[in-house]
Amino acid sequence: MRSLFLKYGKNIGPLDTYKKNDHSQNGEDGVINEIFTRIGLNGLNSMWVVEFGAWDGVHLSNTFALVERGANAVFIEGDADKYKDLLSITKKFPKIVPVNKFVGYEIDSENKLDEILAEVIGLPFDFELLSIDIDSFDLEVWETLQRYKPKIVIIEINSSIPVGVESKHSLTNRGGSFTSALMIGECKGYKLVSHIGNLIFVRADLIEKLQIEDQYITNQELLFNDFWSNMSIAVKFFDWSTSFVWKKILKRN
Repeated sequence: MRSLFLKYGKNIGPLDTYKKNDHSQNGEDGVINEIFTRIGLNGLNSMWVVEFGAWDGVHLSNTFALVERGANAVFIEGDADKYKDLLSITKKFPKIVPVNKFVGYEIDSENKLDEILAEVIGLPFDFELLSIDIDSFDLEVWETLQRYKPKIVIIEINSSIPVGVESKHSLTNRGGSFTSALMIGECKGYKLVSHIGNLIFVRADLIEKLQIEDQYITNQELLFNDFWSNMSIAVKFFDWSTSFVWKKILKRN
């Protein structure tokens, strides 16, 4: 899906043309770089990024390209085996703070993100970039974050859910929807600037620096990219047609 989106995915928002992968999955590295340039985030050696689930800190990471250029990082990984891979990377990049914990998604959780980050010495409350990618309660984790106000938030959603549908992760629905993420972002003081599989939000007080057309700020649903919902329909049709053909073949035999 990674190469398919970069090759066939449409550029919907004004920042989507900057898609580029160093380590990211759907062009996030390039869009992040352009956002940093426009809002004047240039001193990478003093910057902080936070990402989870981080795995080894490199594979499909939305932040490792910044670490390679000197940024400080907090990489959180709950899986013990994957955490061992992360530790091997920190030997080469000592500015990474590795954390072996699963992030809680309930407001009263002992391992909610606020509590984990509070243990990191030197992390500012308005650090530069937060990347949330746990394939489940991503939206709920963001909702619990109250103490910290990162400038940029990248969050995974279920992009196959059509725009206008409010939905969060459950046993029957994997991940949250585009529309539910917009609602949470608005409540927390963020504006969506790009939908390239993950959603990229920027804190509202920095939006003017991006010089994005007003239509995308006032009507955020214009940024919805239907690539994944169309792919989902295509996959379901392929599965149905394949099953139909095999039933015909078996019936003849």
